[in-house]
Amino acid sequence: MSEIAIKIENLSKLYTLGKVGSGTLKHDFNKLWYSIRGKENPYLKIGQVNDRTTKEKIQFAWALKDINFEVKQGEAIGIIGRNGAGKSTLLKILSKITSPTSGSIYIKGKIASLLEVGTGFHPELTGRENIFMNGAILGMRKREIQNKLDEIVDFAGVSAYIDTPVKRYSSGMIVRLGFSVAAYLEPDILVVDEVLAVGDADFQKKCLGKMKDVSTNQGRTVLFVSHNMSAIQSLCNSAIFLQNGRFVNMGESKQLVRQYLSERNNITNYKEYSKYLKFVKIEQQGDTIIINAKYDLEVAIDIPHFGFVLYNNEGIPIYGSNPTLDNVQLQSRSFKNGEINVEINEPKLIDGEYIVSIWFGDSKVNLLEDIECLTLEVSGMTSNKQYNQSVIGNIVPKIKWNIS
Repeated sequence: MSEIAIKIENLSKLYTLGKVGSGTLKHDFNKLWYSIRGKENPYLKIGQVNDRTTKEKIQFAWALKDINFEVKQGEAIGIIGRNGAGKSTLLKILSKITSPTSGSIYIKGKIASLLEVGTGFHPELTGRENIFMNGAILGMRKREIQNKLDEIVDFAGVSAYIDTPVKRYSSGMIVRLGFSVAAYLEPDILVVDEVLAVGDADFQKKCLGKMKDVSTNQGRTVLFVSHNMSAIQSLCNSAIFLQNGRFVNMGESKQLVRQYLSERNNITNYKEYSKYLKFVKIEQQGDTIIINAKYDLEVAIDIPHFGFVLYNNEGIPIYGSNPTLDNVQLQSRSFKNGEINVEINEPKLIDGEYIVSIWFGDSKVNLLEDIECLTLEVSGMTSNKQYNQSVIGNIVPKIKWNIS
């Protein structure tokens, strides 16, 4: 457990936006000239932070900037952060799909990766042929792969299609087979991106169980990227928090999840993110939670759609709704500016911190995508004696028992 499986030092990745190469012959020549003289790429100094919410036009952006961390053999590490934080870029560099701009990487052992649907599969080859091809890439002999074949096919649940070309598989079938290949061909390091979300709930549960077995019982290293905070905490004891391509922190997964949720959910950032919702407020009045939103649109829409989801501080959804689910009938008219009020009466939440995710738009356009934007501190809701008891979960319902 004390051996280092992965060591990253000053790892950076710079992208030129909207162009191939540096954009001009002059830039490419300058890069070559600096390289010949043994000097650093001059354009490494002008990249900006990878913040996709900015309105400024930038030519260069750091997908990753000065990343440093170590992963010990046998650890299961979660990698968390918002979209655009650099999580997938980091895994692609570790998997040697793309190269870093600067920095060094030390990896001990073989890596198997599942980053995107169909990664590592040839669409014209059958499932069986792709299994043998992936095993050969990992340096396994044909007999070794053959010994694992039945387990791979059984776990993936694609036995009826194993001799069918992969191009005829559904995305879910490809992911199931891809994960099975990556997990059962015994790599030293297993790298899995958010692609597991394509599979159904039962298969996701099987995958988490298998990754836990690979790490805990087989002593192999797992790197797992997910926006599912409960999955991160279930599988990983430790996590790495990235933000706009920068390393923020590394530590115990539950603590990092709380830090991640609290840092990304504040009203200041939310105001900058959307020009349509000018003001959002959440109030707690007794046993009622009130959500108030004011909108001001450039172009009128027929009917505004507004939805919310309430999460606990571990990222697990507790409750959510929208006007359609609550059978609220709105007459079609020209909506350009106005106000939305939502009252959640007597949710009976236990005291603690909660996150509210909001979506806003119409039937055709997402004016504001699903953004976890506000933190709500609930207190005093479980003060009544009849609820002043230890509970499992976050909701305290009134329950009647009848045992005979």
